[in-house]
Amino acid sequence: MKLLRVGPAGAERPVVLGRDGAAYDLSGRTADIDGAFLSGLDRAGLDAAVEAGELPRTDIGGQRIGAPVARPGKVVGIGLNYRDHAAEAGAQLPEEPVVFLKPSNTVVGPEDEVLVPRGSEKTDYEVELAVVIGRTARYLESHRAAAEVIAGYAAVNDVTERAFQFERGGQWDKGKSAETFTPLGPWLVTPDEVGDPQALGLRLWVNGRLRQDGTTAEMVFPVLEIVRYLSQFMVLEPGDVIITGTPAGVTLGHPGTPFLRPADVVELEVDGLGRQRQVLAKA
Repeated sequence: MKLLRVGPAGAERPVVLGRDGAAYDLSGRTADIDGAFLSGLDRAGLDAAVEAGELPRTDIGGQRIGAPVARPGKVVGIGLNYRDHAAEAGAQLPEEPVVFLKPSNTVVGPEDEVLVPRGSEKTDYEVELAVVIGRTARYLESHRAAAEVIAGYAAVNDVTERAFQFERGGQWDKGKSAETFTPLGPWLVTPDEVGDPQALGLRLWVNGRLRQDGTTAEMVFPVLEIVRYLSQFMVLEPGDVIITGTPAGVTLGHPGTPFLRPADVVELEVDGLGRQRQVLAKA
């Protein structure tokens, strides 16, 4: 199942894509795709409603696509979580997940404009797999328990300002928190449709040139371990988004390659989770 939100920013409406590829309006069942909706998501029932013609078809062509999750309570990031990325950064593999937080107001749609912050010197990109939580989770005991709290997956660009991250006191949140720095979507895809989250390809292009071409098989800590681990330190709630790290190929790992500038175009995709395109602009 693929869930998405379409329409102007702040006025998106919820939509589900049927197995026939058509779009169906969910407005009669929920005001939005948010934590409350995801906590009670009945995938089988929603599939049955689509098949029975109980949901009106809707044309979404030409409309803006918003982030597939409205107002996430928090965005939790995992750093240095790909072996090839850690190698290109000259960093040792972490013994435990490296955790940082991004403000939820950094989340924008997959084709929304990304703003280069004022004073930026080293704005960078990171194609990642995002995990969306569907049930409250605390102190999970196993990977099986972790799997039960996942509502679905999405593609995400963890935009990062490296000078802010590493050269302004060494606080990662500074480099991760600028407005528009978390383009998410286009879809929230449920686990049954995704299959193995550790077998997904991720790719990113800048101005048409391939920069990242990796696989989630390179993760140091797999998705289910990340969810289990985080639940030992914080309560995960429906609608929360976890971004799980990036493969090799970021600008930081290639001295001499220019960082992102206004008018650059970033495109990315994750197998089965759709494609994004952002044009950069001055903040």
